[in-house]
Amino acid sequence: MNKLNTIDGETLMSRPLQPLNFVVDTLISQGLHILAGSPKVGKSWLALWLAVAVAKGEPVWGMQVKQGTTLYLCLEDSQLRIQNRLFDVTEDAPANVHFCTESRILGDGLTEQLEQFLSEHPDTSLIIIDTLQMIRGTNYDNTYANDYRDLSALKHLADTHRIAILLIHHLRKEKADDVFNRISGTTAISGAVDASFTLVEEQRGSGRAKLSCIGRDIEYRELELRRNADNVWEVTADSYQQPELLGSKVVVLLSALLQNRSQFIGTPTELAQRIDPVGTEGITPKNVSKKILQSVEALSNAGITAVIRRSNGKRLIDLRRADSADNAGARTADPVDPATAAVTPRVGQQEARRELIPCQTERPPLGRKTHPRVGQA
Repeated sequence: MNKLNTIDGETLMSRPLQPLNFVVDTLISQGLHILAGSPKVGKSWLALWLAVAVAKGEPVWGMQVKQGTTLYLCLEDSQLRIQNRLFDVTEDAPANVHFCTESRILGDGLTEQLEQFLSEHPDTSLIIIDTLQMIRGTNYDNTYANDYRDLSALKHLADTHRIAILLIHHLRKEKADDVFNRISGTTAISGAVDASFTLVEEQRGSGRAKLSCIGRDIEYRELELRRNADNVWEVTADSYQQPELLGSKVVVLLSALLQNRSQFIGTPTELAQRIDPVGTEGITPKNVSKKILQSVEALSNAGITAVIRRSNGKRLIDLRRADSADNAGARTADPVDPATAAVTPRVGQQEARRELIPCQTERPPLGRKTHPRVGQA
């Protein structure tokens, strides 16, 4: 049996990780998603418009998109129907939106077909499958295990390639207090996807609907939609409120901190007190570490390098200006406590420890720059 590949909490809280890709900012992230609605409610119109908008790089309801190749498996339609709809939703369809009216099914070649498309179009950002039922075959056994197995295969594909896959599906006719409980199939469908969207019309033929959104990486959200004369769904109301960009605040505050100094080494508590002493910016010891790790690229663009590590049993944040003399010889420290390291360090480690331990008391060699103590101005 292969050994479990684990990561300890201390290391995880000190490691910058690549953030999620959002195909549609704050709404559709990388991963597997499902859009469910009643028959003929306008799901396919919405899917077609979305595929074209992302391919063209046009905002979706005011939200920025990650432009890229899109693939729309319109398995219940013909090329003639798609062509007629394209003339409604856009004046000019780009060459990087692709349509397919036939495909294999799950477990019988579909994932291999999608892998082949992705290898030929590595800039793909969105795949839409309309509908989920069409890629399951006529002899599909509707059980929890089968639902989870099928959707897990698609989720693995989306996660591996860091793209979004959107499945078009149906709602049950029965009413429910929670609209997401009306998604057809077992609860494995809602459990396996990263986000669920339901499109429910106010009244049949009214052209007005509510899009309810819930997911692991998005906030619960309701959008009131109106279908215009070109069959494009437009937003008339949105429950989502843009959160304060705390990550951007951290970049600004750290840039100000390092404006007149080349380096800061201190604990999260000391850093939070230094850049937000009265708490007006909402900076806390917990979120300052998190936001630094999630803003490594933005900090780098601002000329700041950041390392979170442990020394003498404390978590330290090491910030350096990119144009400082110190930074030229900076080393990335492993997130471990040097006090627990071997008594006799390996060749080359002694100098690294002298540079990185902020509470060094010995007198440095002549001509060597010294670093401030923890929390020192």
